[in-house]
Formats: sequence, structure tokens, C-alpha cells
Amino acid sequence: MNPAILKFVGLLVLSNTFMTIAWYNHLRHGNWPLFVAILISWMLAFFEYCFQVPANRIGAEQLSLMQLKITQECVTLAVFLVYAFVVFREAPRWNTVVSIMFIIGAVVFGFMGK
Repeated sequence: MNPAILKFVGLLVLSNTFMTIAWYNHLRHGNWPLFVAILISWMLAFFEYCFQVPANRIGAEQLSLMQLKITQECVTLAVFLVYAFVVFREAPRWNTVVSIMFIIGAVVFGFMGK
């Protein structure tokens, strides 16, 4: 596989890890004041962007804008599934698995023709 694409996907994984933690980790800390949860989430989101921006620049050299977005959404789901299981002990149900299969099909369809 193309090294630039591997770097793009690796940076997306890092970016989405920070994003997922920023978006959902405060749910484990329901006793935090809302302002504190927002501030901490915002600080984590900074690191998301530190990986997301270079990922998109690298990916844009090889992929179309739509393919960048499709890839990003697929990586987001993969990172979220791992996070939900590891942190919240929430395993995907059958309908989640079917939904993911449809999304994988959409990714394959989105990359046809290039």
C-alpha cells in the first residue's frame, strides 16, 4: 500500500482517538461541572486538530475530497467501537454490526472508479 495513505490513515486514527475522548470521556465523569467538561473536551480537541490537519493535507495528495471524508468517517467508527468497548464495556449489537457492514459497502462504493 502507498506509504502516504498509510500515514494519512495513521494520523486519522490518532486524531479520532483524541476526538472520541473529547466527545465522550466526560460521560464517565458526570459529577464534573459542565464548564469543566467543555474546557477539558476543548483542550483535547486541540490535539485532534494537530493530527487531523496534516492527515487531510497528506491524504489530499492521493484522494479526492469525498474519499477523504469517507475514510475519516470509517476510521471514526472503528476508533469509537474500540473506545466504547474498552472504556464503557459496550459491545456492538447485531444491528450495529449490520450498520457497519453497510458503511463498509459505502466506503468500497465511494472508492470505485479512482
